[in-house]
Amino acid sequence: MKGVLLVNLGSPESPDPKDVKVYLDEFLMDQRVIDLPSFLRTILVRGIILNTRPKRSAKAYKKIWWDEGSPLIVLSKRLLQKMEEKVQLPLALGMRYGKPAIQKGLQELADKGVTEVLLVPLYPQFAMATTETILVLAESLRQESFPQMEFTTLPSFYNHPDYVRVLSQSIQESLQDKQWEHLIFSYHGVPERHIRKSDITKSHCKIDGQCCQTASPAHQYCYRHQCFETTRLVAEYLDLASDRYTTTFQSRLGLDPWLQPYTDKTVAKMAKSGVKKMAIVTPAFVSDCLETLEEIGMEAVEDFEEKGGEHLHVIPCINDREDWVNVMSRWVDEWAMSEPVSS
Repeated sequence: MKGVLLVNLGSPESPDPKDVKVYLDEFLMDQRVIDLPSFLRTILVRGIILNTRPKRSAKAYKKIWWDEGSPLIVLSKRLLQKMEEKVQLPLALGMRYGKPAIQKGLQELADKGVTEVLLVPLYPQFAMATTETILVLAESLRQESFPQMEFTTLPSFYNHPDYVRVLSQSIQESLQDKQWEHLIFSYHGVPERHIRKSDITKSHCKIDGQCCQTASPAHQYCYRHQCFETTRLVAEYLDLASDRYTTTFQSRLGLDPWLQPYTDKTVAKMAKSGVKKMAIVTPAFVSDCLETLEEIGMEAVEDFEEKGGEHLHVIPCINDREDWVNVMSRWVDEWAMSEPVSS
C-alpha cells in the first residue's frame, strides 16, 4: 500500500525560551546544519550559542506566534488537510526538528498498512541543510524501525513548470494594484562551503558567477544554482526586466562566508540609493515561518524604512493556496498510479 509523508522544517512547541532552546539544540546540533566535527559543534552550540540565543529567538517567535500555534506548523497542517480532501492515499506530516516528528509520521503510515512511502520535503531547492538532512534521517529511521517500507523521494521542484506557475501567480496577485520599483527574491542562506561539499563533480562549483550558468551534473544538488534558476524562471514567466529584480540570501550565522549578496545589506542599499517602494518574496520557503514573518516581514521592513524607503511589500509564501494544493495533489496522484517499487 502506498502513502505520503510531507516533511517541513519544524518549530519550537511554544515561544517559551525553554522550548526554543530544546528546538535550537536539535536544529543546530545537526551535522548538516553546522558541519563541524562533533566536539567543536558541541562546544559552539551548547557552550556558546544556547547560552544566549534561545531568549533572543523566543522574543522573535512571540512576535509571529498565532493563537493556533506556530505558523509553520499550522500552515503545514492546513496543506495536509486540503490535500487529504483531494487524494485517496494515506497522508501524514512530519517535521525534521521538533514535533510532529518524522518518526511519528512514518508510524502513522505504518499503522495504516503503508509499505511504499513518497517522501515530500517541502523545499523547492535542494540543500545539504534542508532536503538532504531529511532524507538521511528518514532512511536511518526506516532501517531502525520500518524495514518493511520502501521510500521514493519527490525531486526538488524549483524548476517544475507547475511550481513556477503557482509561485509566479502568487507574486502577480500580491503585487496587483501595488506600486513597486524593485523585487527582491530572498532565499535562505547557507555557507559557501556547503555548496562545494554538495558538488558531485568535486570541481564545478567555483561560486564565481559563471558556474551556476554553465550546464553541469552538479546542478542537481547545487542550492545556489537552483535559487538563481528559480528567480530566472519566475522573472521569465512574469516578463520582468533584468534591472527590476535581484536575488539575495538571508539568515546567515557565524563569521564564515555565506552565499551573497546578503538580503539585509541589499535592502539597506536599495533604500539608501533612493528606491522608495519595493517588494520581496521568499521562494526557498513553501510555508511562512520565523524567517519570512519576522526576519523579512518585520526586521527588513523596519530597516528599509529607517534607511529612507517608504514601503517594503512582503509577498506571502505559497502556503496552502488552492492552486498549490491542486499541484501537490496531482503529483501525489501521478506517483500513486506509477508502478509499485520492486522488492
